[in-house]
Amino acid sequence: MPRLQARSFATPDDVRTAPRVLFETIELDDAMVGHCRFEPGWRWSTDIGPMMGATSCPIRHLGYSMSGVVRVVMDDGQTLDIGPDTVFDIPPGHDQWVIGDEPWVALEWGASGRALGAALHEAGGRTLATVLFTDIIDSTARLQLVGDAAWHDLLATHYARLREQLNIFRGREVKTTGDGLLAIFDSPTRAVQCAAEMTRSVRAIGFEIRVGLHTGEIELVGDDVRGIAVHTAARVLAVAGPGEVLVSSTTGGLLEGSGMVLEDAGVHELKGLSGTRQLFRLVVPQTP
Repeated sequence: MPRLQARSFATPDDVRTAPRVLFETIELDDAMVGHCRFEPGWRWSTDIGPMMGATSCPIRHLGYSMSGVVRVVMDDGQTLDIGPDTVFDIPPGHDQWVIGDEPWVALEWGASGRALGAALHEAGGRTLATVLFTDIIDSTARLQLVGDAAWHDLLATHYARLREQLNIFRGREVKTTGDGLLAIFDSPTRAVQCAAEMTRSVRAIGFEIRVGLHTGEIELVGDDVRGIAVHTAARVLAVAGPGEVLVSSTTGGLLEGSGMVLEDAGVHELKGLSGTRQLFRLVVPQTP
């Protein structure tokens, strides 16, 4: 039986996060209300979809837009921008993203709020991904040769080129790692293609990098990732030589039919991992 009650989002029952998303919920007996905040740059198809293994959002959203603007594009092509002080009903089968520099803040309720909370719980848990690490070869010697100021500029150009390839191949940068970066992909084929283009792109500005990749389950923790798959990819990187793209046998097996050529890179003991691991080297065609 309904009863008189009031709750404040200052003390929510549950808080869930995903890339550029904060979702707080309050339960009122059999009802649930969600307070959602989506930061500028957030897009369902790139921030949530790959983690759920879906190409469009399967959830109906019923709620009230408080501030900011979100654009919704249905699978059939219908488009709608939802701004402040607006009640909305978004059917399943859509993509959506924040427009402009202001976060989109909304309330969702009922089954809509429960479904979004469950989806964010799934997105914030374990998911299958291909993990990519890069590293600059002989970075210390290069720094000593050119000096701090020139090195800073070169390093910025290096990262810009890596990020350009991440954008092309739809990878997600997790963080920089000193002289390289850590990224994840929902496709092993695109991850290895990206690695190949990264080596070509930075070689054009005088950098030689190495890349290591492994595919496995990862755990998303805020803006970071962790898990044995991340550790394994880092150890694969440690084996790679200048200009090499090395992949684990797991990733290599998933490249069948991609047209990419791998060669045997030997069996290795990877530090911190039990047993030995077969690694493969990507054969990268030389540009004329």
